[in-house]
Amino acid sequence: MAGAGTAGCTLGARLSEDPSAQVLLIEAGPPGRRRQIRTPAAFPQLLSSEFNWRNSSEPQEHLNGRRMGWPRGKVLGGSGSLGALIHMRGCRADFDAWRGMGNPGWGFDDLATLWTEPPDGGDPRPPNRLTEVFLEACTKCRIPRYSGFEGPAEEGAGLFPVARVKGRRWGARSEFLRPALKRGNLTVWTGVQASRVLIEGRQAVGVEYLLRGRLQRVTASREVILCAGSVGSAQLLLLSGIGPAQQLERLGIAISSELAGVGENLQDHLAVGLCWPCTQPVSLDSAGTLWNTLRYRLRKEGPLVSNLIEAGACLKSRKDAEECDLEILFAPVRSLERGVARGTKEYGFTLLAAMLTPASRGRVALATANPLDAPSIDPCYLAAAGDRALLEKAAGRAREIAESAPFEEYRGPAGSDELEEVAVSLHHAVGTCRMGPGADCVVDAALRVHGIAGLRVADASIMPVIPRAHPNATVMVIAEKAARLIRQS
Repeated sequence: MAGAGTAGCTLGARLSEDPSAQVLLIEAGPPGRRRQIRTPAAFPQLLSSEFNWRNSSEPQEHLNGRRMGWPRGKVLGGSGSLGALIHMRGCRADFDAWRGMGNPGWGFDDLATLWTEPPDGGDPRPPNRLTEVFLEACTKCRIPRYSGFEGPAEEGAGLFPVARVKGRRWGARSEFLRPALKRGNLTVWTGVQASRVLIEGRQAVGVEYLLRGRLQRVTASREVILCAGSVGSAQLLLLSGIGPAQQLERLGIAISSELAGVGENLQDHLAVGLCWPCTQPVSLDSAGTLWNTLRYRLRKEGPLVSNLIEAGACLKSRKDAEECDLEILFAPVRSLERGVARGTKEYGFTLLAAMLTPASRGRVALATANPLDAPSIDPCYLAAAGDRALLEKAAGRAREIAESAPFEEYRGPAGSDELEEVAVSLHHAVGTCRMGPGADCVVDAALRVHGIAGLRVADASIMPVIPRAHPNATVMVIAEKAARLIRQS
């Protein structure tokens, strides 16, 4: 298995439950024992650390030619070790659409028993005062308050369900991988970068990898499984000669299987980041003090327990819409990029206004045939007709909330709201190894790569359409489903 992110940790642990199986899990990043990974409020610091591949997108034509940051995890737990801990399901329509695209067994009811939730409801903690103001403002703007976070099936606002247990980050690494390492049949290699799948004829037989600059090989007795995410899995298939013939021939890569869909169908949630200064020192901006750090280390309490993006609202762009297609995320900090600090005099809050159903489709392609070179990532934001109008509608609703009466005693003058300059990615990349039976698809409903025996993909890349949710919980479900499919084969 290549890639020890959310999917790899979950699937590797599940497969090792069979004592007759021998599972090898390869991860390019380090084990990641740094304290910040476990500390919810520290996630912005991780995005500029060695635990991030630090990729960037191609210049975006519809966003003033900006290159967008493209964080993805390079550590045990993958992007699930770097994100904002929001644990949120999509709605029925999302998964029933997958099934309707020729993927039996992937509908909402088919997956209902596979969801994994953090114990104790995600360890709820009292939110920041500004988060309560946000929820009051939503009520003022005729957005109902969720009793529990219901998500995109119904309009409403509430505290996000958070993947946090006893004040620490919870995820596939802690829930699945760590306990499974006690078994003798699961081996994890870190600091080992997969460079391509070894293919003989039309059969995957192993993986070539880089260790301390040297190419080496490991063979597989049963299957090779890619769990490297929407960028990494597509890149590995292309490096292995599986993909569009024209791209592979241009780079001198021998074709193992011509699959035009590899790297295509890239989708992401784009948001408008709107920021306001806070006139009172009540936000989380200055939470990174020595006292708060000690409170967190000793008792797992205080503001560092916050995941920063504490609450949100799911909304419909049209009254006749069956499910929500807009999301507003609220963070009681002036800059999510900066996160919490020590001794700052700047306070503020941020609303991220996102569209949940983008029509734009991008691609991941090889820049070179060298596995150490970053691939080309082009999400093609706002390329499809209608996406800009949907994003502007989301931004309008966010401004309405922030400019309502409950924020009056806290709100300073608004910052820039020029869409092209303040649009940001929510880092929800999916879709580049699309599941389905069509000529533009990469894997079938059992996650087997078309045309190559003994090779599967099991991660966010197989999603045909992005769910109306933060995808980490769905990636866990994909891995759970993959484990059952492999056991049945």
